[in-house]
Amino acid sequence: MNWSIAAERYDTPDATALRRDYYDEVASRYWGRPATAQEIDEGLTDDGVERLLHPTGAFVVGRYEGTAAACAGLRVVDADTAELTRVYVRPAFRGSGGGGLLLAAIEAAARDLGVKEIRLDTRNDLVEARALYAGHGYEEVPAFNDGQYAEHWFAKTL
Repeated sequence: MNWSIAAERYDTPDATALRRDYYDEVASRYWGRPATAQEIDEGLTDDGVERLLHPTGAFVVGRYEGTAAACAGLRVVDADTAELTRVYVRPAFRGSGGGGLLLAAIEAAARDLGVKEIRLDTRNDLVEARALYAGHGYEEVPAFNDGQYAEHWFAKTL
């Protein structure tokens, strides 16, 4: 196993680069064209990332053979519920097991925070993400929000 997953602040250089890559990919897919640097900057402005710190959440970075390759965040909603967010594995590292390790690390962080259920929303075009969640025990559930980009909703009881 060449992966290591560890808690990390969202604003370290590696975490920031991963969050930028995440936003670049999801925005580019949505718009059907490459996102510009300005659009990425705007998308990351006031995005609530500061809540991804204890006690309101968590953030983890995955490294493959020492290279920052993946990230995931958790945002506490209430005493029993948290939302999974910013799950990203750089394309060159997909299929190598990092996604499942990210989910396991986030689930452990959620348990440490007393969370009993993790939920998330995602889009139709993020097929890799939907497969990852379904393959790790997340089940599709009725909509729990009306987010602009929400087309599928998942939850997992811890």
